[in-house]
Amino acid sequence: MRANVQARLDRETQDALDALVRRLDWSPSRVVRESLRLMAACYGTPSQTKVIGVGRFASGRLDLGSNKKHLKGFGR
Repeated sequence: MRANVQARLDRETQDALDALVRRLDWSPSRVVRESLRLMAACYGTPSQTKVIGVGRFASGRLDLGSNKKHLKGFGR
């Protein structure tokens, strides 16, 4: 799938892009593509989304914060 991306760069970022283009003798597009690949490699894939605190309370009910039955009338 081919995609075009348009981005507004501040002066500092534009200067960094220009410097990389000159230093590496690459096109601006290649610099951006390689930069995105590096960012993806650094941040990896996200782990499964978890609800913070589920099952960590003294009530012993593991689904206390996510089961509508337990939340009936809460806040009234």
